[in-house]
Formats: sequence, structure tokens, C-alpha cells
Amino acid sequence: MSNILDCAIVGGGPAGLTAGLYATRGGLENVTMFEKGMPGGQITQSSEIENYPGVTGEITGMDLMMPWPEQCQKFGLKHDMSEVKQITKNGNVFQVIKSDDSVVEAHSVIVCTGSSPRRAGFKGEEEFFGKGVSTCATCDGFFYKGKEVAVIGGGDTALEEALYLAKICSKVYLIHRRDTFRAAPNTVKRVEENEKIELVLNAVPDEVYGDASGVNGIKVKSKDGELRDIVVPGVFTFVGNDVNHQTLIQENGTFLCDMNEQGQVIVDLSMKTSTAGLFAAGDMRIQAPKQVVSAAGDGAVAAISAIAYVDELLA
Repeated sequence: MSNILDCAIVGGGPAGLTAGLYATRGGLENVTMFEKGMPGGQITQSSEIENYPGVTGEITGMDLMMPWPEQCQKFGLKHDMSEVKQITKNGNVFQVIKSDDSVVEAHSVIVCTGSSPRRAGFKGEEEFFGKGVSTCATCDGFFYKGKEVAVIGGGDTALEEALYLAKICSKVYLIHRRDTFRAAPNTVKRVEENEKIELVLNAVPDEVYGDASGVNGIKVKSKDGELRDIVVPGVFTFVGNDVNHQTLIQENGTFLCDMNEQGQVIVDLSMKTSTAGLFAAGDMRIQAPKQVVSAAGDGAVAAISAIAYVDELLA
């Protein structure tokens, strides 16, 4: 057997796991998924999933993703718990360069490194990150049981996490720069009807302040410049995500494939990039809906495309 992988999958979220399932079940015999942490992806931090087809009742992101790795590995997917720092290509062979500088070669690569929560950029955010400022209500909400907290954002994630926190905390201040939300109508309605959530609209965070023990409060500025001091020990920010495309950056500073201005990978409907044999799936691709079901679909499509590519390459 050749030491060259048929397919290397970089990233172990819904896209990467589904790509691994389809690639191995579809006939590729030497497939490895590189994921330095526990497989499952960012969705494992979500407190409630209610829109994944076939899953009814309340279920957390962690519970949803729990059986996925076992299912994939049943068909031969291998999991390498390493961090990949760069992907390059020489001729028809890709080099997957790990953080320890060891190199794994592959005939095809599916990159599914997703995205990371974006910082809001207000004063004190970095200073108090992990000390009262968080991007994960499921991880840190318990610390504020019976207390008041603030949530920053106006999309689905912000509103869903505000609802989750309202179950634990005595009050949730939902701070949003506009007077309308970019979330599903049903979620907006639930937020507006929740007596424990106070809407702080047309306002932006100006500064989080505190002391050695952590956050004491947040100052928000309205559109007319008026400052309001909200005394809370916890602040949760949900203001979007940044694409994790670092593995595609080459030595000369260019990318291994074509990207758009937002740093998202340009793919076609087959998840093919501009580089033959390189596929991208999930939150890192252009026009990604950033939903688990969509990422899983991307992974399946990318794997089917990779199988066809490898079969033709090795024919």
C-alpha cells in the first residue's frame, strides 16, 4: 500500500466528519481526518438544536454530534489528533504539514476548518476574555446562575444564546446596534416575549470594566452618544465569525486556491476549488449558510467529488 493518503480531511466538524463517512464508505481506502481536538466542531458549544432534520425535542450540540465520529470510523476513517499548519501541493501530490513539521502526503484534500467567533472590538474585551467575557453560553453560562448578564449581537446565535441564558440567569440584557434583528422570526418572537430579557437597542458596547476578580459591568453607547452603565459580572459576545483559512496560506503569502475578499474559499457546486484535487466544505466556503445540515451536505458533496478525482488520477 502506498504511504500517500487517498484523501486527507482537515477539520473534524460536521463537514469534515461527513466527508470522512462518504469518502470511506464510497471506496477510498486510505483516508485520515486531521483534528487536534475532539471531533464535532463549533456546534458542540450550542445549547439547543431544534432545526436538524429528524431530531425532535431539545438536544444540545454536544449530544447531536456525539455519535458522528463512531459512525465514520466504522467505515475506516482514521483520526489523527494533530494540528495542521499548512497545506501545499507539488505536482499531483499534496503535502499536509503538521505543527510538529512532519509531513503527510495525499492525492486529494478536503479542507473543513470552519470559522471562529469574532471579537466585537470594544475596550476591555481582550483584557477580560475568559474572566467574564465569553463567546460560549453553554460553556460559561452556569457560572452566572441567578445573576444578571449581557449579550451582544443581533443574529440567530445571539438570540438563541440569550434565551438559553434566560433559563439560568435572573436577567439578560440583549445589546444590539440596530432596532431590528437578523434572526428567525420565531426566535425574535420568543426573545421579545421573554420577561427576563431586556432589549437594549440602537446601542453598541463601549467598554467592559472590572478588577482582578473579573468583569463588573459594561458601558454601552446609544446612537446619540449617551452612555449607560449596566452592572453585570458576565458579558457574552455573538457578533459573527472569521474564516479559519490559515492552513491555505503559502510561503509567499498567497493562498493555495482562489479566495474572495472576505477570506472565504471560492468553490463550485461540487465543492471544487481552483486547485485540482482540493475541495472545501462547511463554514469556510463562499455563501455558507453556517448551519450543521448544510455543512454535512457540503462534506458529502466534497467527498463524492474527491472520490471521482482520485479514481481518475490513479486510473
